[in-house]
Amino acid sequence: MSGSAPTAEPATGWGRVMRRKPISLLNAETGADSGGGELKRSLGVARLTMIGVGSTVGTGIFIVLNEAVPKAGPAVVLSFVLAAITAALTALCYAELASTIPVAGASYTYAYATMGELIAFVVGACLLLEYGVAASAVAVGWGEYLNALLGDVFGWQLPAELSAPPGEGGILNVPAAVLVTACCVLLMRGAKESATINAITVCIKLAVLLLFVAVAFTAFNSDNLNPFAPYGAAGVSAAASMVFFSYIGMDTVSTAGEEVENPRRTLPLALFWCVVIVTSIYLLVALAGVGAQPWQEFEGQDAGLAAILGNLTGSGWPAIVLAAGGVVSIFGVTLTTIYGQTRILFSMGRDGMVPKVFHTVHPRRRTPIRNTLIVSGFVGVLAAVVPLNTLANLTSMGTLVAFTVVSVGVVILRRTRPDLQRGFRVPGYPVVPALSILACVYLISQLPWTTYLMFAIWLGLALTLYFTYSIKNSRLATDEFELSR
Repeated sequence: MSGSAPTAEPATGWGRVMRRKPISLLNAETGADSGGGELKRSLGVARLTMIGVGSTVGTGIFIVLNEAVPKAGPAVVLSFVLAAITAALTALCYAELASTIPVAGASYTYAYATMGELIAFVVGACLLLEYGVAASAVAVGWGEYLNALLGDVFGWQLPAELSAPPGEGGILNVPAAVLVTACCVLLMRGAKESATINAITVCIKLAVLLLFVAVAFTAFNSDNLNPFAPYGAAGVSAAASMVFFSYIGMDTVSTAGEEVENPRRTLPLALFWCVVIVTSIYLLVALAGVGAQPWQEFEGQDAGLAAILGNLTGSGWPAIVLAAGGVVSIFGVTLTTIYGQTRILFSMGRDGMVPKVFHTVHPRRRTPIRNTLIVSGFVGVLAAVVPLNTLANLTSMGTLVAFTVVSVGVVILRRTRPDLQRGFRVPGYPVVPALSILACVYLISQLPWTTYLMFAIWLGLALTLYFTYSIKNSRLATDEFELSR
């Protein structure tokens, strides 16, 4: 009928799963340019950078060194360099998309606007895996540092049965469940309050990590670096794939697109500072750690950094301070990763991809309280019963898939919508996005086959949900949206 508005995408056939959400609609419904939106805009560059740093520093350094060093030896430093290069390339791509489509949902939303609904849903599933499992992984590590602190201060620790998951000598990881509950309560109060607490924990963690570097370098022994790469390039690559989940903070920054002031400027700046701060800290701590302790001693060592200081100084105050810092900083990491997952689900709920309960906002606090309760329950169960190394590899897989999609999205959007307003453009286009894609695919190829199996099971469950629920309930399946490309 002439004069009627066209619907968003074809309603049947291949067009149903490949329908794309108009970018103008995304920006309009989230108030990207008007300063409005459903969520309260209260975050500036400093707070947003701290959210990125908070969800990153702590994951890789406080707990994953003890899993990665046995794979690469002292060359774990190169593993962090490889992961950092990949993260930096991808950060440039994130900055362009975040400044073009500054909304909640991160790579899920970017895929919805560039590649179609089915691919966006798969990316959303990867993000949910990435955030949920990452939060669970660091919550597991929190129990280790809590026990180290209790042992140093009181000479008493929680019994293994109540402080470790099955498969690692325990029955239930109670400290991990308590931690997730505390984060849940704080997140329900609001993004600004959570960001303030997170900023405090970031300052504490950076201070204690610098303390670790200072003390560890006084005991630096070059003999500990020999042999530097006992397992060769394969070991370096395997460790790099494992530690890559420690760069999840970049995606967390972009999930806050609807809660930041002046998002087209704020998001790229926060991404830049996040990568610079995180990479510097990781390299310093990794080098100090492997220089102060033989690499063979990392395997099976709980609360690794605190244990290293304890070996160097006895049960003196540096080890106690570091254990306390680990307790505080891992709280911040768990807080921000749960925050990221709730915002992904918030965006998917708005699009009809998941039940509307995930998009429900408290009228006074303007936060998704029910969403937060459900996510925290899921994360708490995982943290209580699943071993750490399994969680770390699954998180890396989800992160790398999401990062690959972001890099591809930059190329697609440059070709299909060169007219869009961009607050930032990737330098060296198209070489930088291509290098980012290649680096991510390479790290994915280094993950163990068991990770592929668990990832395939997860995707199978996600696709079942999409074809039984999401494809019929997608808001783009209705005629309420007009094309505005």
